[in-house]
Amino acid sequence: MTWNTWRSELILEYEIPKYDGDLGIPNFYIKLEEQYIRKRNNILLETFQSQKSKHWFDDATFNALLRLRGLESANMFAEAFYARKLFL
Repeated sequence: MTWNTWRSELILEYEIPKYDGDLGIPNFYIKLEEQYIRKRNNILLETFQSQKSKHWFDDATFNALLRLRGLESANMFAEAFYARKLFL
């Protein structure tokens, strides 16, 4: 529905770590400085209360994914997204 509703807008699809894997190969990376990681993680933990009971929903998982995407983008930490249409 997102693509139908906002056809001319920038839409970045974020990653969701799942039990069954299937992370995929993102095509858009944003370097993330260490000073912002704690704030980012706190926002995730506070916003998605329904996921709090999940064993994987913690700083360790979030940081691991940031570090892995950092490695892929030649940075220390990076947030990765899927960008189907990107206009510069």
